[in-house]
Amino acid sequence: MDIVNQFILLAAGLLLLSILASALSARVGMPLLLVFLSIGMLIGDEGLGGIVFADIRTAYLVGSVALAVILFDGGLRTDVRNFRVGLRPALSLATVGVLLTALITGLFAAWVLGLSWLEGLLIGAIVGSTDAAAVFSLLHSRGLELKQRVGATLEIESGSNDPMAVFLTIVLVEALLAGQTRLGWDVMWIFVVQIGLGAAFGLAGGRLLSLVINRMQLSPGLYPLVALSGGVTIFAAASVLGGSGFLAAYLAGLVVANRPLQAGQNILRFHDGMAWLAQITMFLVLGLFANPTALLGSALPSLLIAVVLMLVARPLAVWLSLLPFRFPPQEQLFISWVGLRGAVPIVLALFPLMAGLDNAWIFFNVAFFVVLVSLVFQGWTVTPAARWLNLEVPTGSSVIQRVELDVPGEFDRELVGYRLDGESPAAKATRLPLLPEGVRYAAVLRDHQPLDTCGLTELQAGDYVYLLAKHDDLPALDGLFSAAPDTERDAATRYFGEFIINGDARLEDLAQVYGFALPEEARGHTVTELFATRFGRRQVVGDRIVLGTVELVVRETEGAEVSRAGLKLSH
Repeated sequence: MDIVNQFILLAAGLLLLSILASALSARVGMPLLLVFLSIGMLIGDEGLGGIVFADIRTAYLVGSVALAVILFDGGLRTDVRNFRVGLRPALSLATVGVLLTALITGLFAAWVLGLSWLEGLLIGAIVGSTDAAAVFSLLHSRGLELKQRVGATLEIESGSNDPMAVFLTIVLVEALLAGQTRLGWDVMWIFVVQIGLGAAFGLAGGRLLSLVINRMQLSPGLYPLVALSGGVTIFAAASVLGGSGFLAAYLAGLVVANRPLQAGQNILRFHDGMAWLAQITMFLVLGLFANPTALLGSALPSLLIAVVLMLVARPLAVWLSLLPFRFPPQEQLFISWVGLRGAVPIVLALFPLMAGLDNAWIFFNVAFFVVLVSLVFQGWTVTPAARWLNLEVPTGSSVIQRVELDVPGEFDRELVGYRLDGESPAAKATRLPLLPEGVRYAAVLRDHQPLDTCGLTELQAGDYVYLLAKHDDLPALDGLFSAAPDTERDAATRYFGEFIINGDARLEDLAQVYGFALPEEARGHTVTELFATRFGRRQVVGDRIVLGTVELVVRETEGAEVSRAGLKLSH
């Protein structure tokens, strides 16, 4: 019993220490995943804890289940509307991009380590994909509001590029075990099966899971558990039948989140915590499994491989993969830099160890070192890079409180609350603002006392306003009841410009009013038409076009067209 209690104390203490350390890491800008990985190494057999952990299969099991949970949560948080601008470029990066990255990195690794070209390619395959845990963690925890095209591409890529890396790793491990010196075209069938089964299980399983959640009458606390167990079941079923479980888990979460869902907000809150728990557990275990002395022994070649991966292989792969999609150079540069490596390369590096390959520990140590370098240099600089490249879009105001209402047959009804300040449009108005169709006042509190909403004629600064609304009504309600602080308004002005222009405004008229020279190719166009010509159907908030001494910046879109733009004067 003492051993059991000691284990529970150790596990709970490590979890608590990791969570507390995350508060410190936020202050210094350190990536949280690096914190968890470092703590795992610190308590290992060569660290202060002296804990010996060398069970390869347990490490693989923990890593695989944790990644399934993280990918399912990532799918839950991906808006299907992002697919309009991010799906095709993300799929290009997830296939062609991973293949090119693995090829370039692998050939260099073979040369610098003195390995065969197949062994070098195995290293390239192991570190070839971006990591969903790292990307989701950094983009969500840092409060970054990226341009939709960039954020959507990165998230969809990180959630869908694991199948290619897993496929390449398995094929190369099997080839090395069989003593082969080349690969045949028949391996492509394995990839097709993995992708096909993974996609089929994910899409069909997600629809079935959402149907089960909506049809069952359970205690509120059980709905998140149904979603979690369903997501892991879909992952496992796809994997058992030879498909990509990782792709299945991500697509299942995507389908579930983008359908009417009972207890949707409860499910999202629960899975946010579960995703963090999975990340902490996974990185602690993988850090515990690592051998710091062996890592230092291969530090120089591993560092060279990491540099080539970050500065040559990934940028070149991104450039070639995104050629058909007309991404601006600064967006390509940022996507190249946010090619974060995390748990996936470490988990894939366990494959050669389980297979018993001769140089398996070399592969593992190189992969682990590459992950450390990526988290330190790339993870630490994501936010500054986004700001330097002008890709961070100012965030608008948001509701102060959201409470989901599980009305039978109505899964998207919410109680949303605002505290009005003096700059809120509703507080400035001399009568109650006109609400969107279907929205109703639920309560108004003034000086801590509820008011009779039937006899209410106007709202005042300091009032707490609660409304019954649907999720799609929130942007309109934000405009009525929220007011951005001066700092946010200043940031929006600096980003979008001093003036707001409608999409149907003619460029010749703007040139005459604001006194700038209009290029010949822009003549005869409206603002909407100009952006459509430059960016095709992938126009997003934050896209910009320079016209002489002014800059047009997209502020709002409707469907695939620009409805409003900011006009920024050069100073």
